[in-house]
Amino acid sequence: MSLKERIKIEFSKYNNKTQYLRLLSLFIFVFLSVWIGIEFYYFINSINSYEFYQRPAGADAYLPISSLMNVRYFLSYGDVHMAHPAGFFIIIAAIFVSLIFSKSFCSWVCPFGFLSEILIFIRKIFIDKDFKIHSYLDLFLRSLKYLLLGFFVYVIFFSMAPNDVKNFLDSDYNKISDIKMFYFFADISKTALIVITILLILSFLFNFFWCRYLCPYGALMAIIGFISPFKIKRNYKTCTQCKKCGLSCPHYIKVDKKTTVISDDCSSCMLCVNSCPEKNTLELKSIKGSKLNTFIIFFAVILIFALFKYTAVIIGKWDNNLTQKDYKELILKKDVLSHPSSF
Repeated sequence: MSLKERIKIEFSKYNNKTQYLRLLSLFIFVFLSVWIGIEFYYFINSINSYEFYQRPAGADAYLPISSLMNVRYFLSYGDVHMAHPAGFFIIIAAIFVSLIFSKSFCSWVCPFGFLSEILIFIRKIFIDKDFKIHSYLDLFLRSLKYLLLGFFVYVIFFSMAPNDVKNFLDSDYNKISDIKMFYFFADISKTALIVITILLILSFLFNFFWCRYLCPYGALMAIIGFISPFKIKRNYKTCTQCKKCGLSCPHYIKVDKKTTVISDDCSSCMLCVNSCPEKNTLELKSIKGSKLNTFIIFFAVILIFALFKYTAVIIGKWDNNLTQKDYKELILKKDVLSHPSSF
């Protein structure tokens, strides 16, 4: 098969209304992530300058541990901690999205999921081959993200007392954990660069390697997705057993053998639905059998994140309470600050 033919085949998978909307949703969130990154860069450079550039609160999206601890803080104290308050609302919004639309955060919102999908797209064009890990090793590796999630949940929700959580969130380390992360990538070590490169290569060769095996955030969304009222369902009466749905699934779910797709890998990307040649045979439906229009998914995903953000803005819980003076003092200690001993 020629390169031109492979390109045509891969593009055809996305040549429909559902995938246009899903890609638009991903582009919106990727654009927001890039914009936040640019704003954060200006913020860092303005800390010691005359004109202070407001820190973008959306950067909290990349502090999942702090955000999860803020959830525990809220459950213990009935309030949102103000070191990284936006993270609390972002993680709750992500949970809501996956709770309603079955792990859809991973395929409709997540920039890392989008990057993995791009890598798969490129591999399919230039190599046109699927590389699969042996089933036994695959099962072991898939447990890693749940072990990581279990560790964080155990430590944050069971091992740490409420006061320990408060002390961590109050700590100077947590207050500038976003700045430390910025400098980690801005002045990345050789070891970290090698690890990231290896992960990119593995994600290029094996579909969604990071998402499938290592992402604890994805593990949380998968667990939440299990109790979602919406699932992809197959109508046996009109199904012709062409198996296109199973072959099109990037997570290798055997959709063609299931009446209802219940899998921790299913992210409601709808590629299987779009591959089905028979009308009303494979659809995303509620428990009661009501079909879900993809326009609803698109607008609901955007609306949920917007609703949580502007609710936080209105009640004064979006931006943190740190001043330029606070940052000037804290950034001087960034190289010596480490995790509080209680964590």
